[in-house]
Amino acid sequence: MDQKNPKPITYRNFDSAYFVKNLNENILMLRTVLDNTMDLNIMPVRIDSIDCAVITIEGMVSTSAMAELIFRPLTELDGSGQTPQTIMDFLCTGCLMSNERILISDLGQAARLLFSGFALIIVDSTACAAAFGIQGYEKKAISSPMMENNVMGSQEAFTEVVRTNISLIRRRIKHPSLRFEMMQIGELSNTDVCLVYIRGRTDEKMVARLRSDLKKIKLDCILGTGYIMPFIESDSPRLLFSQVGFTERPDMLCENIIRGRIGILIDGNPFCLICPYLFSQNFASADDAASKTYFTFFMKLIRYIAFFLATAFPGIYLAAVNYDPEMLNAQLLSNLSASEKTTMLPLFSETLIIMLLLEVMREASIRLPRAVGAAMSIAGGLIIGDAAVKSGLISSPLLIIVGITATASYVLPSINQQMSTLRIMFILAGGFAGFFGITACALMTAANICSADMMGIAYTSPIAPFIKGQAADVFARMTFEQMQDKKTTINDFS
Repeated sequence: MDQKNPKPITYRNFDSAYFVKNLNENILMLRTVLDNTMDLNIMPVRIDSIDCAVITIEGMVSTSAMAELIFRPLTELDGSGQTPQTIMDFLCTGCLMSNERILISDLGQAARLLFSGFALIIVDSTACAAAFGIQGYEKKAISSPMMENNVMGSQEAFTEVVRTNISLIRRRIKHPSLRFEMMQIGELSNTDVCLVYIRGRTDEKMVARLRSDLKKIKLDCILGTGYIMPFIESDSPRLLFSQVGFTERPDMLCENIIRGRIGILIDGNPFCLICPYLFSQNFASADDAASKTYFTFFMKLIRYIAFFLATAFPGIYLAAVNYDPEMLNAQLLSNLSASEKTTMLPLFSETLIIMLLLEVMREASIRLPRAVGAAMSIAGGLIIGDAAVKSGLISSPLLIIVGITATASYVLPSINQQMSTLRIMFILAGGFAGFFGITACALMTAANICSADMMGIAYTSPIAPFIKGQAADVFARMTFEQMQDKKTTINDFS
């Protein structure tokens, strides 16, 4: 039945507009809705004197698939005495053009499908359109991880195409309980966002809450993980660390969803969100499963030490030299005193300047092209560091402290933002109040971490609250024999 449309139809009210039984009017409405954009392709087709049209968006469909799955079946209909209704019935039920085929009647859904790589077929005298998924847009090939490098694990990383990422997960978990829920978020972008979880392992209340939080997002566009994270975290502006993790590795996501967590894939972004995420997970690595248990304990200990060095070490050095020099032995104190006499600035100012320079060089090495960035960071560190010491801007011992701090910060790239912030906080606390300031800053940081929880699960689990049998996994890992005996999920931490 023909449905009435609001008059006139524009790009503002197309969501409430419907197809009519006149082909030319339907084409005119689509041109109006899409503002006659240059990448709109409308190909008229005549079958037994019945006018039809195949509509696509240039660059979003595969030309070979369109020739094989669309044009060939349509040409086979010619000369067989078709009517508009029999043609539409053939398209919807009598052919195998595509595994994705939808019968639609409104212009809003038609526009969204066109921009998702579907081809629309409109038949004159029918108030609907048949949509077929023949996506063929350009995409980046599956490559190695950029941030989460490993030695003995998988070398595949997520891509920018959400359906490719879904296939990477499905290849690793071949079980019918694995669920993918697709939704569109963004008033203008209509970005595909996919929830990934295992039914029976993941708490249904957790899934329902996360689904509800995502559907409440009313941003104009969703272009990355940062657009979504504040809406699904509880009390996000107050917390220093994020309760939502991210990964670019399909194997790491699979490990997390097997343990009852939920993944969020975003079309156009090669990183997947994981929630809820615990503080101890920041110190885990993909190589932990391939290492002996004792070596995993050793490497995790190294990562915790690196976290301490990257955040508190410069502040402790500053507090010790300025406020409690008696903590240092006579030889070390004599060397420090001699070095500081050659500099023109107080130690506190030196530390702040060199830490800001460190952040500038780190940012420059990230933003520059990869081939230039590595050379720039090395040259900048050597040339600027050497020149700063010779000119008396900073002392040699401080340069060593900065080198240790910078190296330690590269061990945990997933929390680099938090470590940079904490480093400045500890420097300010140690510079103004000595070890009292360091202690106060450490207590405030610990309180901030301990106050975080997501969906009833404490961020510091399983240490606080202490969960017997799970706490050992924070510093080492369970053996595979223990894993098969105890199928632990995140629900055990609530």
